[in-house]
Amino acid sequence: MRRPDTVTVVVPVLDDADQLRRCLAALARQTRLPDEVVVVDNGSSDDSAAVASQAGARVLHEPVRAIAAAASRGYDAATGTLIARLDSDSCPGPDWLERALRHFDDDRVVAVTGPGEFRGLGRLERAFWHVAYMRAYFALMTAALWRPPLFGSNLVIRRHAWEAVRSRVHRYDADVHDDVDLSVQLDPAWPVVLDRSLVMSVSGEPVRDLPGLVVRTRKALRTLALGGFRILPVVRAVRRCWATPRAVPGAVAERVPGPDVVEPLEEVPAS
Repeated sequence: MRRPDTVTVVVPVLDDADQLRRCLAALARQTRLPDEVVVVDNGSSDDSAAVASQAGARVLHEPVRAIAAAASRGYDAATGTLIARLDSDSCPGPDWLERALRHFDDDRVVAVTGPGEFRGLGRLERAFWHVAYMRAYFALMTAALWRPPLFGSNLVIRRHAWEAVRSRVHRYDADVHDDVDLSVQLDPAWPVVLDRSLVMSVSGEPVRDLPGLVVRTRKALRTLALGGFRILPVVRAVRRCWATPRAVPGAVAERVPGPDVVEPLEEVPAS
């Protein structure tokens, strides 16, 4: 009989104590509590580390100032068989973890992700950025990767999948998007589920920072460029269509494509 999974939630933070407090409080209200919460302080000058300690999280310190370095440090230290990732401004609903874990009943699935919903914006502004940012991210990255990408504020990944690619991610490069980089490094044959109903509340402030959006776009292009041959469509197509059983981390007896997208299907085309 298969042993039940254990879950480590990793939260990188840099000078975001107030939102981190809200994030950790939401984790404490989960219907399926995480087995471990790891907060990685990336050099905060505020009381982020103290907030994490007071909430009962395990606090690590990453001296290299890069979110990829902080996230990778947390993944490396995780003890759970599954690693969940939130950002400090993520505010999960009470059944977020329970619902995400259901997808891992399928042993083929190596990661699950969902979209974000911007809070703190007006109704029209929120609707605009949902299309221009969130839907665009999943649509464009799905087209580039031949399967859904991971969204760093809302993902769960098998630890053995992380261990298979940890040496390939660009963890010390401050100019990469760590979630895009991780998405590129995961083998195209490993099923990643995009559950559009698994919505995460995230801060709307980043989309109001127009210069910041330009920087984010530049980082996305750089991250894809660093993917090298792994981002080439022909390489991804071959791996996707003709992978062997051992392509999937862990003991999986048969390579059968898993569901890439969970309903509703009209928002982003399945890969």
